[in-house]
Amino acid sequence: MTELLFGLTVVFVGYVVFEVFKTVSQTHNAAPSSPKPVPEPPSDTARAPAETAPAPAEPAATPAPEPVAADAERGLHLRNPATGEISAVPTNYRFAKKWIKEALVEEGLLEKVYKPNELDDAAARKAKEALEKFRWLEKYQP
Repeated sequence: MTELLFGLTVVFVGYVVFEVFKTVSQTHNAAPSSPKPVPEPPSDTARAPAETAPAPAEPAATPAPEPVAADAERGLHLRNPATGEISAVPTNYRFAKKWIKEALVEEGLLEKVYKPNELDDAAARKAKEALEKFRWLEKYQP
């Protein structure tokens, strides 16, 4: 009985090690695509006038978070106008939510919703360009 348990443990550990090495080798072999632009933080001149410290007689209030500049946040998330759902902008058409794919067709950026087996190089390129245009449409901004 113990030999059987030992054998199963060895097989399980071997499987886990195999999966870990497979995952690590995939991440190291993946060539980075184009570098993603990092949104710049708002400049000091765009901030509100200098904040004053509360009067000593008042209890200390928690500082309100500074509003994020609209341009820095714009294009990072998409909002479904029908449901109000907010989703991150997909980097790949395959990972886009269904409502985003349907909206791409509705906006005329793609001819149809592609199935995964229909995405050849040309279709994937068109879908990526359509996603890039779609992320800046005012209607879908949060």
